Amino acid sequence: MLHHDTYLERTYAGVLGKLIGVYLGRPFEMWSHERILAELGTIEYYVHDRFGMPLVVTDDDIAGTFTFARALADYGDDHRVTPAQIGRTWLNYIVENRTILWWGGNGHSTEHTAYLHLKRGVDAPDSGSIARNGLVVAEQIGAQIFIDAWAMLAPGDPALAADLARRAASVSHDGVAIHAAQFLAAMEALAYVERDLDVLIDVGLSQLPADSLIVRLVQDVRGWHAQDDDWITTRRRIVARYGTDTYGGNCHVVPNHALIVMSLLYGGDDLQRALSIACTAGWDTDCNAGNVGCLLGIKNGLPAIDAGPDWRTPVADRLYLSTADGERCISDASIETYELFDGWLRANGEVPPARPKGGARFHFELPGSTQGFMPADAASRDIVAVANELGHSREGTRSLALRYRHLALGRTARVTTATFIPLEAVAMPGYVLLASPTLEAGHTVVAHVEADADAARPIRIGLIATAYDGDDAPIAVLGPIVELAPGERRCLEWTVDHDPNLPIFEFGLELASDVRADGAVYLDALGWSGTPQGIYGRPQGSGNMWRRAWVSAMDHVGHKWPEAFHLAQDHGRGFLIRGGRTWRNYTVQSAVQGSVAESFGLVARVQGLERYYALEVTRAGTLRLVKALDGRTTVAEEPLDGPMHRPVSLSMHVHGTRIEGWVEGGPRLAFDDGDRPFLSGGIGFVCEEGLLTAEAMTLTPG
Repeated sequence: MLHHDTYLERTYAGVLGKLIGVYLGRPFEMWSHERILAELGTIEYYVHDRFGMPLVVTDDDIAGTFTFARALADYGDDHRVTPAQIGRTWLNYIVENRTILWWGGNGHSTEHTAYLHLKRGVDAPDSGSIARNGLVVAEQIGAQIFIDAWAMLAPGDPALAADLARRAASVSHDGVAIHAAQFLAAMEALAYVERDLDVLIDVGLSQLPADSLIVRLVQDVRGWHAQDDDWITTRRRIVARYGTDTYGGNCHVVPNHALIVMSLLYGGDDLQRALSIACTAGWDTDCNAGNVGCLLGIKNGLPAIDAGPDWRTPVADRLYLSTADGERCISDASIETYELFDGWLRANGEVPPARPKGGARFHFELPGSTQGFMPADAASRDIVAVANELGHSREGTRSLALRYRHLALGRTARVTTATFIPLEAVAMPGYVLLASPTLEAGHTVVAHVEADADAARPIRIGLIATAYDGDDAPIAVLGPIVELAPGERRCLEWTVDHDPNLPIFEFGLELASDVRADGAVYLDALGWSGTPQGIYGRPQGSGNMWRRAWVSAMDHVGHKWPEAFHLAQDHGRGFLIRGGRTWRNYTVQSAVQGSVAESFGLVARVQGLERYYALEVTRAGTLRLVKALDGRTTVAEEPLDGPMHRPVSLSMHVHGTRIEGWVEGGPRLAFDDGDRPFLSGGIGFVCEEGLLTAEAMTLTPG
């Protein structure tokens, strides 16, 4: 097996390469080569600012890549994970018509079409088959854009990577779309141990049927590369033989796959050149550049990313995974790298080592990693710069240096990272961002900081958060402030005492001094722990961010009704969810009322739309305790007395494997889950085909 440090650094570079490529190509996705040259010129660097859009955006390429691969962990960390299990992973994390996929309609969007089959009970691989969906729909581009994480779960093993890619791709695709995904996955897996691009291509081709169109396409592009002096000529040949006029549909894999191969051949080991070609060539620019960036990141490591322009500082590791698992939605390249690392080890029978620095969420141990920390505003950018540096860590090797200059009375500087939907993403175009705050009232924050020994003066350091008030305006939430002498090291702790209905969207450090000061502060590690607590409801004001702190998988969420929660579901089961898998033992309570509903109630330990415990009142007049895992099972049930047209007080207590439920203080339902229990997860409401209303939900740890 690879050395752990080698795996981590190559995987981190692959994740970064994916992000950089997607963010680079996203603003002009599906533009023609001619339009790109006419309006933008040759693409050499990010152009998002020319479109007035943020650089870091929600995107199907990123969200699908890192979400669908969770099937491995969710189904026992077993390389034998099946297409059907990966399909059920889709159903667990995707919020219909809102997250991950392009919801372009049945028969138009390949992934939307496959999702509808899965929802109707058609298992993969039938859900994505040519026999069910037809040749054109089944051979669009999606299989290869979601495939990189599967390769990173099989480093150095191209055969395994190709097989995992086949199973994952078959959920929604078939034919040459699967072959394209297998080819890229095999190359990326081998790139951990092989630097020669021609060898990668040869081994990738060896995983495919000899008569596959992808084999012929790759051989053609290689031949043209050997003949043509420039990629523009080869692109013309691609258009003539493999262009969108020949391979139709919304976005066919064949033309875009040819551009990926062309970009790799002409770009060589120069990441900037390869990405420039992939983006300037047109068509599905973010998808193509994302695959190119991931492969070259794995193959050539962080030095290749750092060799050209500054790709990393604007990205700052940031990514969004908009899914039903709300607490995982605000993420970063370091977090996803370690998730893949743990999955790779567990699937190979190894116990993953403890996460760096006692499991701190922000540990900065990957070279250059900043985990989203940036100066919070223009004034801070004039004072402080952020950089990952060696040293100043007691339990690790690296820390985050906050180097300040001209700090003085009245000139504070803040360095923060996102913990919920940030200001720039509130009205972000494109794919919607659903998320729950990662930092909540009741969490205890721990930060290890050190002042520069060479500083001439002491420095004041404070923990600070920013939240949305009831009218969605930003407000400061202040934590402890300490003064550090030069060279002094401190551990700052703060149990956040804050209205949980005013969601915190960023957290970090504030630097201040009464006199002019230059120097540095080193953030060694930062994280928070515990289960939040409080009463969730509607705050005063006319804003909407308190609602967006709940991941909505409901057909209708009323905004103008007197109740804080007014939730209607047309078909099947709908959910409103808060929190995630860092929440473990707690009691959740709410007085809920159902109207014409088949069932309604509370959910706890929620790990998606198909993995949770529920306490429900049914139309038939019973109280039931339910476990959902690849289907729903009623584990306990009792009849109820009295009318169901009034609010009913429901409570769920989850502790270890013990699950208990009450209504109006009794009867009590309980069971001990000894078969694949959920030991953590969020809270929420559930309603099946009807209306649920409630004023508040109370969460109590313990």
